Amino acid sequence: MTHQTHPYHMVNPSPWPLSGAIAALLLTSGTAMWFHFQMMTLVILGFMLLLLTMYQWWRDIIREGTFQGHHSPPVQKGLRYGMILFIVSEVFFFLGFFWAFYHSSLAPTPELGGCWPPTGISALDPFEVPLLNTAVLLASGVTVTWAHHSLMEKERKQTIHALFLTILLGFYFTLLQAMEYYEAPFTIADGVYGATFFVATGFHGLHVIIGSTFLAVCFLRQIKYHFTSQHHFGFEAAAWYWHFVDVVWLFLYISIYWWGS
Repeated sequence: MTHQTHPYHMVNPSPWPLSGAIAALLLTSGTAMWFHFQMMTLVILGFMLLLLTMYQWWRDIIREGTFQGHHSPPVQKGLRYGMILFIVSEVFFFLGFFWAFYHSSLAPTPELGGCWPPTGISALDPFEVPLLNTAVLLASGVTVTWAHHSLMEKERKQTIHALFLTILLGFYFTLLQAMEYYEAPFTIADGVYGATFFVATGFHGLHVIIGSTFLAVCFLRQIKYHFTSQHHFGFEAAAWYWHFVDVVWLFLYISIYWWGS
């Protein structure tokens, strides 16, 4: 078309969904090969292709939204709905883990000793590293809100400082959780307690890493003057996601660490 008569963005053909799917196939089959035959080649290939796809796909979207002006108000509205639906799907993803935890803990079977935590399991103290992690994530929620309000008030330096602090707190959380896993007195193989604990907290940890990456990309974009006070949905989506990660952690802390111990 030489002239566009609608406000929507018709996306150009892109190779990145295909390369992303190939990367996912290589990662899953490569992980199976690693488990069974200790071969890391496919995992490394898949991971490299995934990183390459992420970089190029994000580059294209940033170009479309920032420099080519394709992200008109109706397009931004669609992106908002998409992000909301994605977060709703994530809520149900974690709901399954909470269901498994409460199903096992509210009526422990005789095989578990009829109690929770099961006989022989020494639970982690909720008022040590888990409480520190809670404080770290809550503080990061404050700093990301500070960054958002600074961006809307056109306070460029404050936005950069607040975003940098949020990313630091995110990586500090990941470091603390890795230390906690290393020193934990039980493993994922310790029955339903170990399985529910490590799967729920592990997937949350993965979401923290994804959220930190999301915010790091926004940090670089803010430095490069990609955001304005009115046009910054990329950052807004990252902030929504980070608040979701915060709320899930509060439920995890209260349920698994505090009540479950």
